[in-house]
Amino acid sequence: MNTIVAPQPEPRAIPSAAPGFSSIDLPDLVAVVEAQLQQAIVEGRLPPGARIVEAELARQMGVSRAPVREAARRLESQGLLVARPRYGFTVRTLDLQQINDLFQVRIGLEVMATGLACRQASDEQLAQLQARVDHMVAQAPHLGQAERVALDLGIHACICEISGNAYLHRLFSNMQTEIRMILALTEGSYRDPNLIAESHRPVIEAMRRRDAAAAEQALRHHLLEGQEHVQALFLRAQQAQNAAPPNPP
Repeated sequence: MNTIVAPQPEPRAIPSAAPGFSSIDLPDLVAVVEAQLQQAIVEGRLPPGARIVEAELARQMGVSRAPVREAARRLESQGLLVARPRYGFTVRTLDLQQINDLFQVRIGLEVMATGLACRQASDEQLAQLQARVDHMVAQAPHLGQAERVALDLGIHACICEISGNAYLHRLFSNMQTEIRMILALTEGSYRDPNLIAESHRPVIEAMRRRDAAAAEQALRHHLLEGQEHVQALFLRAQQAQNAAPPNPP
């Protein structure tokens, strides 16, 4: 007796784009670790000369040592960390010459950006810049130094952005982290929060008048005052460190 086998239905192919499913984006662990390390450096929680202990940081962050090491390499390329043979990474130390060099480049770059923005920026962009200044003036008395620095640099980054020169804007963006690091070294660099916030007004008022010469002069004066104050605080900190008694053996 012949057995009749019922034909089996062919398996249905699963659609390549089944409804209800979406791609899963894994977090970039290196970027997350890099951001945390960078924040600790620019806020002064990891001071100059501090050693980056990969095993301890990996333990605290709940990750392996590999993303910590790669994040450290990225920060080394940004000038925040220094690699030492058989010792690992340490937070970069700065001297007065390096601080002055950075300010020299920053002033030249931002003065150029201010003049370009007077000619290239739209009225709407200048109004948005004015709003940033007004916001900083209103918030400065209620914020800590890190938050005030962020608002301050946001104004300067906006000037570079509305200059219309994308390369100039990118150069300033690459400098911002080192600028924040320098300000973190000089605790109290904002003597009077209201005074510092208000010191941006002559710049934006001249820019809204499209007076490039006046805007450039006001911006240069604003940054030179900041440089002189940072220099004084840095030298004072060095003098205090040199006068401190040596640590007992």
